[in-house]
Amino acid sequence: MSPVLVGRWAELGKLDAALAEAPGAVLVGGDAGLGKTRLIREFTKVVDGQRAKVLAGGCLELGSDGLPFAPFTTVLRGLVRDIGIDGVAALVPRGDTGLLARLLPEFGEPESDEASDEERARLFEVMLALLERLAERETVVLVVEDAHWADRSTRDLLAFLVRNLGIAPVLIVVTYRTDELHRTHPLRPLLAGLERVERVRRMEIEPLSRADVATLVAELLGAPPTAGLVERIAARSEGNPLFIEALLDDDGTLACELPESLRDLLLAGVQRLPEETQDVLRDASGGGTRIEHALLAAVTRLDDTALARVLRPAVAANILVVEGDGYAFRHALIREAVHDDLLPGEYTRLHKRYAEALEEDPGLVPAGRSWVELSYHWNAAHDSTWALVASWRAAAEARKAVAYAECLAMLSRVLELWDQVPDAEARIDASHVKVLQDAATAADQAGEYDRGLKLATAALRELEAEAEPDPEHRALLLELRGRMRYQMARPGFLEDIRAAADALPADPPTVLRARALATLANYVRVTVDMETGRRAAAEALETARRLGDPVTEAEALVTAFCVDIDYASDAMLAEVEDAAEHSGNHRVLLRYYVIKSHFLEGAGRHEEAAAVAGRGTELAREYGVARTQGTFMSINQAEPLVSLGRWDEALAVLNHAVEQDPAVTTRTSLLVLSGWIALARGDVAAAKSRLVPSREIMKVKAKWLKTQDYFAALWLEANIALAEGRPEAALDAVRPVLEKQGLPDDARYAWPALITGVAACAELGDASPGELRRIEERAAGLRCVGPLQDAHRLMFAAELARARGDLDTLAWDEAAAAWETLGNPYYRARALLRAAEAAVVDGDHDGAAERLRVVTDLAAGLGAVPLGEQAADLLRRTRTPRRDASVPLGLTPREFEVLRLVADGRSNRDIAEALFISVKTASVHVSNILGKLDVTSRGEAAATAHRLALFTANGHSPRVEA
Repeated sequence: MSPVLVGRWAELGKLDAALAEAPGAVLVGGDAGLGKTRLIREFTKVVDGQRAKVLAGGCLELGSDGLPFAPFTTVLRGLVRDIGIDGVAALVPRGDTGLLARLLPEFGEPESDEASDEERARLFEVMLALLERLAERETVVLVVEDAHWADRSTRDLLAFLVRNLGIAPVLIVVTYRTDELHRTHPLRPLLAGLERVERVRRMEIEPLSRADVATLVAELLGAPPTAGLVERIAARSEGNPLFIEALLDDDGTLACELPESLRDLLLAGVQRLPEETQDVLRDASGGGTRIEHALLAAVTRLDDTALARVLRPAVAANILVVEGDGYAFRHALIREAVHDDLLPGEYTRLHKRYAEALEEDPGLVPAGRSWVELSYHWNAAHDSTWALVASWRAAAEARKAVAYAECLAMLSRVLELWDQVPDAEARIDASHVKVLQDAATAADQAGEYDRGLKLATAALRELEAEAEPDPEHRALLLELRGRMRYQMARPGFLEDIRAAADALPADPPTVLRARALATLANYVRVTVDMETGRRAAAEALETARRLGDPVTEAEALVTAFCVDIDYASDAMLAEVEDAAEHSGNHRVLLRYYVIKSHFLEGAGRHEEAAAVAGRGTELAREYGVARTQGTFMSINQAEPLVSLGRWDEALAVLNHAVEQDPAVTTRTSLLVLSGWIALARGDVAAAKSRLVPSREIMKVKAKWLKTQDYFAALWLEANIALAEGRPEAALDAVRPVLEKQGLPDDARYAWPALITGVAACAELGDASPGELRRIEERAAGLRCVGPLQDAHRLMFAAELARARGDLDTLAWDEAAAAWETLGNPYYRARALLRAAEAAVVDGDHDGAAERLRVVTDLAAGLGAVPLGEQAADLLRRTRTPRRDASVPLGLTPREFEVLRLVADGRSNRDIAEALFISVKTASVHVSNILGKLDVTSRGEAAATAHRLALFTANGHSPRVEA
């Protein structure tokens, strides 16, 4: 390897700049051998101990399964070595290192063998807190190498850290091979998502230029290269530093006649070593890119002295490098080439030796790795029995470490091997149905719903084939499959959950049935079958109270409150709060904060709603579930902030939540809210970009989306269409709101969409009488509860009058007053703008100007540019001085303005846009003008105006300027 780094100064500069601007992340990609590791080593060597604390770990290749959290385990081990266990404890909240025990045994034993989603989330939060507190002392550089081998858990934790970096100076550097990223590689979507996060840079390492190749060759040789050597090496290596190093012999010539494949090229260097060294390298290749000295000694059956002697030539030749208490191949491709060169018999015997060594002494690998590695080696050795046993144990270890994707991989291997092991059930003390159920549960927890559905269905099929299937077992499987079907928007989710409850007898009552009923009530309430939800929640509540199950009691109370939510009364909230607090279950307590903030916002109590949701978000962070339940809480925190006009605060909450890659329905609400702010501020393109994924979600899940997701997305689509001057498209967007009635919380989310529909009808004028009638009928069927819905109803009534050509100043003023009482500045401003337009029509220019000044101030404070521009334009025209209060021909001032535009040949739509009135209102004015002039057409009216010389050349009346 070259003693100096060549040709990477620009990349070093980017890393240096990223460090100076930390927090942030740099994603470093490049083909194998281009020098990613060399670049990072150079960078960290310069900054470590001088400008930053460097923490480094790498992902390990272990078959197709990976190793859960491998780089973070390495980082923790290094920290313990540097500052001790007590030093690490001082960096985590409350000094509680219990969760870290899932990654490193030095911190003791995990609290339980089973690990929930919440514990996994808390583990992520603890790792983030550890980095941020360490960064309070000095800047931290966290390096994660070879992310193309990362397991699912490592990818999830890495994404969480990158997305959640606060203000602490932490720089995360990730390296990966671009040539490994095939089309379906799981790292590809992660990289694409992280690229969109602020402060994340992506850096691609390119091949060396010809000049850099010449410099590198000279450095490797220690002398100027001979004529033509650089050209030959550059042509063959294509600028890949690893290839150059492998091609160049010590005497300054090409090592050999080069084969086309890299594998042969890399093996050429290995084959120049002594035979006994090659034998040990072949043994080492079975253990991965890095192998502990003790494990290699056990596999080779050499003592320490003999092993060191045999490996010395490989270290001297840079085939191996020493890393801590073990060895690593200089490049993973070298190990792959050596391993692939094994004969079939050698391959099997080698992995059997590894397995036997680990069986004899599991301590040869770090704790938590032994069963995963045994599964890999026994499977590679074609020993189905012990591969099955090890995979079962490895699944349990992965579950304990909240590594659900790896747990699923291990259980899948158990299922693959099952038929090859005649006494499989006895070997692991579990039935095939049990393995299927565990695998389906792991798939659900890992978000692999499609796979989980197949596993749950297979388990149910086997269970039901038994002579006397266990009803409790069947109920658990049905509920599990129902939940996953809902997530996948597959039919039958409610049938499964109903069947789960029906599978359990009502007499005698059981906790399991109560929980199944609570689940049924929670899911059925998103459909129109509200009565089933009420009955299920009531029975679950009664059973839970009789059996003394506080968790199910609280769950049932929360669901019952949601089914029949009444924004005019909060009497039931106190009972729900008391049950949630006494349940002792933080998931239930957080759900209470969700429904309380939802209720307060729906009741128009925006300040209270924002405060409650903010407290809920803090609790979620304290409980370590900020990225799950905390992200959902972000909707309820952002919505009242939007209502209060605190849009910048709302956007900060929304953007942070979206970066967490939330669930489908959560993402819909987040995108709709941020899209609405963008639209109100005049950024139609940004609003449309938020709408696209929401529309795609609706195509898949429209049947089961909650009203707040479905109607809100349609409402945003309609408003975008109106902003683009497409009222017909706006009506198309609103139409499903007219057709879908009886959904939960219908009135709260239908009112805004119906108001937009009426506004579209006003723009269309006489072209939409049927649609206007349908919207009015739909509104008449809504139950209006609470001051927020009252404000929407007043807005709807005023907009309906405008669509019929009647600009009612009083109606708009009443709506504006209602919004002012609620503290909603944007809707107040919109109502005042319409009131000002109506005042102008009535000739009350002073009243219009007073309202418009308020609108202008409110719009400026919000950054609502389109609304401010409309108000400013109308204000300029209302300020134009009059020369005479009278107008000719008995026309009103507004009719005179309309006649001037008719004389200019303008259509009703043009007139409406120019005067900020609806097309319908413009049509009414034109009809009045024709009657007063006693003419039958717009052309005759225009001719009359010109004949009487009513307008000067600049378009104004010689007697009146309005």
